Amino acid sequence: MQDEDLAIGIDLGGTNTDFGIVDRSGKVLWRGGIKTKNHPEISSYLDELFLAMLPIIEHAGGVSRIKGIGVGAPNGNFYKGTIEHAPNLAWKGVIPMAQMMQDKFSLDVTLTNDANAAAIGEMVYGAAREMRDFILITLGTGVGSGIVANGSLIYGHDGFAGELGHTMIIPDGRYHPGTGLYGSLEMYASATGLTKTAIEMLQKKSDGTSLLNTYSTEELNSKIVYECAVKGDVLSKEVYSYTGKLLGMALANFAMATSPEAIILFGGLCKAGDMLFDPVRDSFEKHLLPLFRNKIKIIPSQLPDDDAAILGASSLVWDRHRQ
Repeated sequence: MQDEDLAIGIDLGGTNTDFGIVDRSGKVLWRGGIKTKNHPEISSYLDELFLAMLPIIEHAGGVSRIKGIGVGAPNGNFYKGTIEHAPNLAWKGVIPMAQMMQDKFSLDVTLTNDANAAAIGEMVYGAAREMRDFILITLGTGVGSGIVANGSLIYGHDGFAGELGHTMIIPDGRYHPGTGLYGSLEMYASATGLTKTAIEMLQKKSDGTSLLNTYSTEELNSKIVYECAVKGDVLSKEVYSYTGKLLGMALANFAMATSPEAIILFGGLCKAGDMLFDPVRDSFEKHLLPLFRNKIKIIPSQLPDDDAAILGASSLVWDRHRQ
């Protein structure tokens, strides 16, 4: 590959689709976006996406400079290039998205789920450069994950390996409305889960002095909990302690399965810094066999927040040509 080769990264979300043209160093040269939710039909979505991307492709020097397109999408199947039964998209069933994009753009298209794309992005551009064994955990509205072993991302036999956010950590725990399961990690270590913890603690433990009491249950969210914790609110800090304890325990289970060099945490909750990372690391070490202790790093992502999803998707192109 020549230095001037470029890749397109597309972050296909339920509300918005963001895209950009990226060079091999990880610099996003041009970017744009459209509203996914405005398109109940896949054909009109692809038409608008093509028209929106055409100007930046021309600015980049035309299709001949583009090595391929990488797509991070909900319920994306790497093997088949399909989006399968994504609950947050209007297009139901199995969508052959990679083939449809390939036909539209006349470029090779590689597609996977968004967390897997983030893991490849971390390996190509971020904290996992030079690593062959690591786990990436995304802590946002939900909990996603990508597992890399021996230098390759683990997809499993059907393309859907790595759903660590849906593993059970509390038997008969909180109900997950999206899956129908009880007690999964996502219901405790996501932004949604952290908010639920704050509400439960307010109901059980609050003496009325917490800053969180100034908000109604409907108003409370993870951002407010973070802001109150930064101001020194004891109960808000306890929310992070509890969240970190459960996340650390879950990460210990994951680590003993694959023995990674590092676990990389990515997403909005990581902005809490040591308030989250300290209890995570403490709990992690406590729940490991002695054989694994003090040799697996837990570190934040090095991908810039604003570009992370686009970088993750674009890295699929370089990873495909590396193999």
